Amino acid sequence: MDKKSLIREKYFLKRKKNFFEISNKFFLPLINLIKKKGISKKAFISLYYPSSFEVDVLKILKVEYFKKFNFLLPIIQKNNSMEFYKWKHNEILYVNKYGIPEPTKTIKIIPSIMLIPLLAFDKDKNRLGYGKGYYDKYLFKYIKTHKNILTVGVAFSFQKYNKLPVNKKDFKLNFIITEKGIIK
Repeated sequence: MDKKSLIREKYFLKRKKNFFEISNKFFLPLINLIKKKGISKKAFISLYYPSSFEVDVLKILKVEYFKKFNFLLPIIQKNNSMEFYKWKHNEILYVNKYGIPEPTKTIKIIPSIMLIPLLAFDKDKNRLGYGKGYYDKYLFKYIKTHKNILTVGVAFSFQKYNKLPVNKKDFKLNFIITEKGIIK
């Protein structure tokens, strides 16, 4: 088993053991970041449907500041890639092959802000995901033409790892947000 696989296994169990419900205050550093960057409230924010003890980013929908934003959820494609589609709270979702709810396929939209799940992160804002590379592939595909995509890893502070092993296929995030604040 390679080092990334061992870290994944360890941090999946760590997240399961230490999971807790976040409050709306979790998103305050993100609000401050959006204001500082001057991002419009009409911007598209990509979410993920939380599973396997991930931080519940859907709670953002209950935060007053975000009421006018547009939200997106990913749909997994056949070639191990993904695209994002508009979604509103209470709209019908369909379950994909991983058991994760997805929105109806409409028009693909490239997000302005991406909230990205992870298993572990380090001080350099490297992210360890689940190993399929969905987010890395997506970002490397679109970042050349959409340089302003703001990438924010979402985690619990206990998911911090000293120094993750990385390679050229790993996309470094702009920020990581935890219950303790934002890592710049």
